[in-house]
Amino acid sequence: MTYVREAAAAAVFAMTIGIAGTGYAPAQAQGDPVKPPPAAAKKPADPALGRELSEQAKIYQSKGDVVPAEYVIDRSLLSYAITLLPEFDRSLAELGPADRWLDIGAGEGQAILDYYGSRYDAMHPDGREQRGSKAQAVAISIEDRRTDEWHQTAANLEPGKIKYFFGKPLSQYSAAELGKFSLATDVYGGFSYTPNLSRFMEKVLASMESGGSFYTLLIDVHPETWSKPPQRPRSGFQTEIVNADGSEIKVCTWLKRISCVQVTCEQEAKWDTPIERYRIRKTCADVKVPVLRSVHFAAGTPPARRFQSVEPTAAPAVGSGGTAR
Repeated sequence: MTYVREAAAAAVFAMTIGIAGTGYAPAQAQGDPVKPPPAAAKKPADPALGRELSEQAKIYQSKGDVVPAEYVIDRSLLSYAITLLPEFDRSLAELGPADRWLDIGAGEGQAILDYYGSRYDAMHPDGREQRGSKAQAVAISIEDRRTDEWHQTAANLEPGKIKYFFGKPLSQYSAAELGKFSLATDVYGGFSYTPNLSRFMEKVLASMESGGSFYTLLIDVHPETWSKPPQRPRSGFQTEIVNADGSEIKVCTWLKRISCVQVTCEQEAKWDTPIERYRIRKTCADVKVPVLRSVHFAAGTPPARRFQSVEPTAAPAVGSGGTAR
């Protein structure tokens, strides 16, 4: 992928999230959000959930002209650098040949292809010798969306330098299949789509080396700290977590209750729709993720989800912590 195409992709992305001053809501860029019902609503019956998951599967399996316009499968590495926390770019640049990078919800794997392109080194001259032949990269996608460019790049690199896993969600891969990673990314992938958020986080953190970082984000979520308070009171968000009594748990707060992690949460003030970006850094091996159960799921790009904690409200566990900025 050329730098011109990267820049064009980044410009389009910037417009969709409002960076270009268009006022275009980022939730619309991902599909019109379907809000969860009020917190007092009853847990949906299993058949209803099954229908929603079936509709979601149709989105995952869409090909060609029937892929929803909001279901982006070719994000460039430059768009990752714009979308994720600024520290991501440095974390990736500091990886060496002994490190591994996991990209969840990779689509065509364009970000990985850009990483191995000559333009990446030209734009990141510092640490080039340390990077050497660069880290091994693993892309995960529900569907096989590899392009001719992927196959050509894989053939030109040393065997196994880039891998592409498809056909099942992250939670269904064994530890032996995945191995360990120094860096993981998720740009509107499993973190935004999974119907089982706690199990997803367990799998991500189990696959991370201690000291490794997971970068991700959520669209239309109640941020830990409003950098740009809404003009009108909000009645709901696309991803929500509640206690048994219906009281809210912010996603950032829930992440900080995971043991053996350090969490950074940030809402970007330029965006009209609240998008919160996260860095979850694994600090030790004894990770425990507070259990959530799904109480609402409505298919979409991404889906509307509500989760309920099955544990008593508690302060962050020893060994965890984080910042909101």
